Amino acid sequence: MREFWKSAGYHLVERTKNGWLAVTPDLLRAYFTRPEIHPVEESCPAEHALFERLMEDPFTEITEGEIKSIADPDTADNYRVVLAFRDHLQRHETVEASYAALFQQDAIAIPPVFLDQMVHLILRNILRRAHDPFRLRAAELFFREQMVTLESGTVMIADAEIVDMLSETGGMGGLGALLMESGTPMREVAVDVLGEDNGDVYWERSDRFDTALDFRFTQPGPDAFARVLEGWIQHFFKTDVRVQPVQKIKDEHWSWHVGLDADATKILNALYAGDSLSEADNLRIISLFRLDFENRSSVLPDQRGKPVWLGLAMSTDGRIRMKPQNLLVNLPLATGS
Repeated sequence: MREFWKSAGYHLVERTKNGWLAVTPDLLRAYFTRPEIHPVEESCPAEHALFERLMEDPFTEITEGEIKSIADPDTADNYRVVLAFRDHLQRHETVEASYAALFQQDAIAIPPVFLDQMVHLILRNILRRAHDPFRLRAAELFFREQMVTLESGTVMIADAEIVDMLSETGGMGGLGALLMESGTPMREVAVDVLGEDNGDVYWERSDRFDTALDFRFTQPGPDAFARVLEGWIQHFFKTDVRVQPVQKIKDEHWSWHVGLDADATKILNALYAGDSLSEADNLRIISLFRLDFENRSSVLPDQRGKPVWLGLAMSTDGRIRMKPQNLLVNLPLATGS
């Protein structure tokens, strides 16, 4: 299979018998070498010593006294955060179990970037045999914020960080930033849109996150995203579902829905309650999906045979901030599924 998403850290973990990812020393070392943790030349001796201990044995026990001995209080706080995360990963043994546990009561709080990295790594595992670049690009919505552009009937989705960077520099790196500061007019910002004729470009630049996806109902984007939704649910719950894009919800017996982001949740709740939506809110709905469970026994008794409606929406500032955890905690699964 073709390589992709090297930045996910898939080479640092090992698959268990059930297909989940075991937490390894190398995975933890990657977190300890983050800029917030890795010592610099000016770091105190205590910090250097602590770092070397963790690199030698990432699972070694660290006391609060050792952390307090670090001269820089901000660095000490960073160690508290990353070690709490380390302990959480060690306690749950796999990345998937650790991720799911974060949304239970009394779970630890972690930086959002750690959450996105876990989703990135889990999806790299789920999609390890993928050969469809549209599916991989659609999966980026799970762990990277997107910017939406509605123009001439298109629904274009591009990586928000890349769009922001190009907007600031004109896509010319340091030179672009310098020209922006001097007031020189910049060329229009653009990224390559994946299509049937150029899909192969994704493989060589998958870690750049600099391709766009047309998310119109008639385009490959929503269908590719639906396949990723199916894979995500199957991976965590070992139950098969069928997800299909729809243009509107037609269901006189609407009984269950899940918003895939905070904005979609609010909009679907309003529709379910029978409230009318403003034109602006209607435009914020990027895509709707129908989810059906293949195994009726996986579902709560009163929900068997009924669809679950899913929604994806953009915020008022034109961004999609997906919450894949909603599919772990809000589906009508029977106890034990």
